[in-house]
Amino acid sequence: MDDVKRILQQVASGRLSVEQAEEQLSGISRLDYATLDLARSARTGFPEVVYGEGKSASQLVGIMERLREHQKLVLVTRASEQQADKVRKRWPDVQYIAEARLLLSTKELLVPERDGYVAVVAAGTSDWQVAQEAAWTARCFGSEVKVIVDVGVAGIHRLFQRLEEIRGASVIVCVAGMEGALASVLAGLVDKPVIAVPTSVGYGASFGGVSALLTMLNSCANGVAVVNIDNGFGAGYLAGMIHRQSAQPQ
Repeated sequence: MDDVKRILQQVASGRLSVEQAEEQLSGISRLDYATLDLARSARTGFPEVVYGEGKSASQLVGIMERLREHQKLVLVTRASEQQADKVRKRWPDVQYIAEARLLLSTKELLVPERDGYVAVVAAGTSDWQVAQEAAWTARCFGSEVKVIVDVGVAGIHRLFQRLEEIRGASVIVCVAGMEGALASVLAGLVDKPVIAVPTSVGYGASFGGVSALLTMLNSCANGVAVVNIDNGFGAGYLAGMIHRQSAQPQ
């Protein structure tokens, strides 16, 4: 009721239009090409995230403009350089993280909000982009993230050299293409949840990541959850949720 009273007072004083008040009260903002969920953060603890692929640069600017009015943080995934150029001409403060294909608009610095960290473990350098998408998403959730790359099973001694660092994490994201065996190996060595991300990296019979996906789904090791192919965002989001529930605030 306090929020309703505040909104009505702002309308009465002219600081808020009737349309803006309606948006705040309903939690929905409508554009000609999008319907935005402004109340998602209140329901789920994290604001609506925009999937950039397939949207025109003009549509993306319009969506971000509306979200920036209501959210402290706006995250766009799978954004191209062309989209980023248009967005950053409009708002130079928006950060384009090319290695993760993310656009990030935030009114506050991303600093860890809780003890511990998320480990993002990538089998090979070719998995880097998906791993970075996971890492930056978890950072937006308020987690510290350590990215550990090129520790795949073809040279498994490399994994053992980083094992203590991985074991120290609160939750682990494992990113792997080819046959996707790293998730099973890793889950058999740690006492933390492992979120497995199959990538589309690999030769013909990897079927664009389906081989790694099936390997991870059929893992004999316990404690493995699997997200979709190349879905670094989904893995980072889940890792952030788990870390937020399990760790103490700083």
